[in-house]
Amino acid sequence: MSHRPPNPSGRVTSAKIVIAGGFGVGKTTLVGSVSEITPLTTEAIMTSAGVGVDDTRQVPGKTTTTVAMDFGRISIDRDLILYLFGTPGQTRFWFMWDELVRGAIGAVVLVDTRRLADCFAAIDFFEHRRLPYLVAINCFHDPQDVRDALAISSDVPVVACDARNRESTKHVLISLVEYVLTMRRTRAVAPA
Repeated sequence: MSHRPPNPSGRVTSAKIVIAGGFGVGKTTLVGSVSEITPLTTEAIMTSAGVGVDDTRQVPGKTTTTVAMDFGRISIDRDLILYLFGTPGQTRFWFMWDELVRGAIGAVVLVDTRRLADCFAAIDFFEHRRLPYLVAINCFHDPQDVRDALAISSDVPVVACDARNRESTKHVLISLVEYVLTMRRTRAVAPA
């Protein structure tokens, strides 16, 4: 990881990052593991409204679900604060995604390799909106195998993470910020 030079103005910069992925992939866990504040969650008990809609076979024991968003904050260094917004995973709550991504610099698409198809909608969403994203594998599988299975561009970072581990999730967020900065520099020097 590269480190940014100190900010000579002394001003704090903040950035919004969206955490997305399929149902039960670990978005709430990721936000909670890295947030330096008590995260705001909108977890609700799963009810009969989700029967036949939410596929819980791959996430046995899941009794709650995010119905609006998760929110957390982390200071990467003394002059960069990231605000994290976790999306709900079920399709019936996707109408909220447009609002959640407004003003975001980038996104993390959290992937469970047992259910890769669950992340296709998130990848399509961010590609359609041209929002930089990276793929974080919430377990330890070969990133190249995941890249091939998702058929994503070779310039989209794919990193492994453990959504329960603060340092692991912090590494994912720093990787995303570095990717976004690299993309912005590349676009700034690209001929029109």
